[in-house]
Amino acid sequence: MQKVLKAEDIVSLLRKIETLINQGKTVPISCKECGISDSTYYKWRRQYGGLDVSQAKELKRLKEENGRLKRAIADLTLDKLILNEALSGKY
Repeated sequence: MQKVLKAEDIVSLLRKIETLINQGKTVPISCKECGISDSTYYKWRRQYGGLDVSQAKELKRLKEENGRLKRAIADLTLDKLILNEALSGKY
């Protein structure tokens, strides 16, 4: 079973790997020491590369808010469709 990491944990892990790479270790060796695969490292680096911990927390908060707003829009759209059908008498 894989452990799901928080965004701030991922940013910290990326910084640790970058430190190991700067010390002369290769990416695969650095990733292995941190317990992740190379592909996971590159995926995380693409997603969280330039962020610090506070920015990662803000990104997570904004993603959650975006999801909440999308659900609200879907609910309101459904309500509007139901009301339009009721008003037109097609029930």
